[in-house]
Amino acid sequence: MEKIGRNDPCWCGSGKKYKKCHCDIDEIIEEHSIKGEIVPPRSIIKNKAQINGIIESGKINTAVLDYVAQNIRAGVSTEDIDKWVYSKTVELGAYPAPLNYEGFPKSVCTSIDDVVCHGIPSPNVILKDGDIINVDISTIYNNYFSDASRMFCIGEVSPEKKKLVEITRQAVYLGLEQVKPWNHLGDIAQVINDLAKENGYSVVREIGGHGIGLEFHEDPWVSYVTKKGTDMLLVPGMIFTIEPMINMGTYKIIHSEEDGWTVTTADGKPSAQWEIQVLVTETGGQIISH
Repeated sequence: MEKIGRNDPCWCGSGKKYKKCHCDIDEIIEEHSIKGEIVPPRSIIKNKAQINGIIESGKINTAVLDYVAQNIRAGVSTEDIDKWVYSKTVELGAYPAPLNYEGFPKSVCTSIDDVVCHGIPSPNVILKDGDIINVDISTIYNNYFSDASRMFCIGEVSPEKKKLVEITRQAVYLGLEQVKPWNHLGDIAQVINDLAKENGYSVVREIGGHGIGLEFHEDPWVSYVTKKGTDMLLVPGMIFTIEPMINMGTYKIIHSEEDGWTVTTADGKPSAQWEIQVLVTETGGQIISH
């Protein structure tokens, strides 16, 4: 890391003197770096003003998810959900981050049963009794990004699917308990993977969580199959998603060649995903959107 004088302005842009801002944190990071650990670059550590902006974006993102939760039911199409998300997001003064992102054609991802992620809304896909669906919403507000998803059980869902949905939710919040300064991303992954395996499930390896806030996708990439004590060091000011994709069968997945987005399980068995956006604070993990 570039050396800064203690009385110089802090590198984070807070306007404070370095000694009153990130000096102590940088000293701890350097100690971990000397040990050979992976430490975050300064570019992904947010200052207070940025964190406040991302929190405001997260409030809107959560409100849009709440709106979907109030209206989702059998008989609606995934295109209906897309329209709800677009109109509610714009009504709240924000913009759906997925829309036209790298060519994605819709405002939200809707992933049903064996669709792992990135399902594209369609007027031809109608929710029916027994479906499980992940609705993944991302928001841009004042140039700050937020991201979260929830699972919804439509009507009478089989006990097997209900269990998959619930274990996946539990896994996310077990992971949240590991979000503490000077822990590692691998600590989060270990508890998530352990719970999945205990229940006979598998965790998708190729797709994971990500840093977010100033951009839609930032470092770090967040795996859910690494080991405790490994992967990037958690430092106050980091913001990322916890979003394991847990499959009832194999962890192997198939990427659609037809639309270039939709990801399904290789064996056709159901998959579930919950996603929360988390800030590493000086005492633990704070949910930004859920």
